[in-house]
Amino acid sequence: MDKKKIAVLFGGCSSEYGISLKSSYGILSHIDREKYEPVPIGITEKGDWFRYYGDVENIIDDSWQDDKASLIKAYIVPDRSVHGMMELTEEGPVFTRLDGVFPVLHGKNGEDGTVQGLIKLAGIPLMGCGVMSSALCMDKYRAHVIAEEAGIAVPKAVSLGLPGTVDRSAFSEENVMARLAGLTYPLFVKPVNAGSSYGISVVDEPQQVMDAVRLALEYDSEVIIEERIPGFEVGCSIIGNGSADDIVGRVDEIELYTGCFFDYTRKYTGVDSKIHTPARIDAATEERIKEAGRVLFKALGCEGYARIDMFLTPEGKIVFNEINTIPGFTSVSRFPKMLAGVGLAYRDVISRIIELGLAEG
Repeated sequence: MDKKKIAVLFGGCSSEYGISLKSSYGILSHIDREKYEPVPIGITEKGDWFRYYGDVENIIDDSWQDDKASLIKAYIVPDRSVHGMMELTEEGPVFTRLDGVFPVLHGKNGEDGTVQGLIKLAGIPLMGCGVMSSALCMDKYRAHVIAEEAGIAVPKAVSLGLPGTVDRSAFSEENVMARLAGLTYPLFVKPVNAGSSYGISVVDEPQQVMDAVRLALEYDSEVIIEERIPGFEVGCSIIGNGSADDIVGRVDEIELYTGCFFDYTRKYTGVDSKIHTPARIDAATEERIKEAGRVLFKALGCEGYARIDMFLTPEGKIVFNEINTIPGFTSVSRFPKMLAGVGLAYRDVISRIIELGLAEG
């Protein structure tokens, strides 16, 4: 049987470039090479695309770009007659048909529907969420609007600004403080479109708000400010397309030893925090969280796979936080660990996602 050629996109023109390298390394190191022929395509932080022929070990420490002999300029071609990619070799362009594309690009220009649009234009099967769901889930404000419409509680919040251009009048201190009049401190100040906790601050008093807003604006032109939800964060991992056949992993729980914010350092070093898989909750509560995850996955049009993050309050109320359409994907990341809890090995998680994408494509 011929192996399926699956392009794995890594890196990306994003503040989450380094995280993508770790996730992509995990996938390229564990993909079933008896079934699939991975085609690594690296994207630099400046947005240059290369077909990478070198050792995957060079991806994890970002030395892949220094291996010039293993790099050839390459692009996914939107012309559907190609159904794949073009490499610009010294002898001229070389076209390769791809059976699928697995984007492992966290954050902007990767998780927000942009690269998904290119893949869809090219007519190539996509591993993961499509254009609409990727864009909606990346947008913390609009995702909350849809979640609430679907019957899932969300934090009380206000949004400021517009997509694309920073509206300075919206971010005047007078306007910001007026909009916050109905919220109770402490507050989370977040960029609307960003991941990995970049640009997020916790503010305990009004004097801290404007500095937090200015930090959030370094990552996006829109800001969302939310009331803190008491309790702790829980996660739900799903592989599927919103049907009864979806695979739902065990619910996990984030324990913070101090503070109330699972920030970048805690996420990627484990300092001052611990992730419990499965969560330390009773079976009935876990089932309620899974059901809320299924509702959110379907309401936001998710396809392929996603990790849904929620809060569980001391009273047992479930409150939506966000959906990660390309969650962390190392062998010890939350997404595969939750699925390991229902007997799905890391390599099989990758295979299930690819098979689902090929079937839908």
